[in-house]
Amino acid sequence: MTNTFYNTHNDILDLYTKAITKAHGKNHPEVFQVRAIYEKIQDKMTHLQFDLSNEFTQLRSITHNYAIPGNVCNTFKATYEMLEAFDHISNQ
Repeated sequence: MTNTFYNTHNDILDLYTKAITKAHGKNHPEVFQVRAIYEKIQDKMTHLQFDLSNEFTQLRSITHNYAIPGNVCNTFKATYEMLEAFDHISNQ
């Protein structure tokens, strides 16, 4: 299931995690860490390493359990929502 979610959403998450660093990095510097962790996830998935527990633990900590700040765009919201869904699927 993890692989299916990743294959379906990777291109969007790749684009969105880059986009939110440009749009929100000044006010939300944690998005740079979110992007770096997502790049680790991509690397692991490419090498068929499906244990992403460390990466998702880090994401939950950095994002305060994917809490969406009040002053962000829909892309930011969608990014955190997709990452949270991916986290949930990966931990089943």
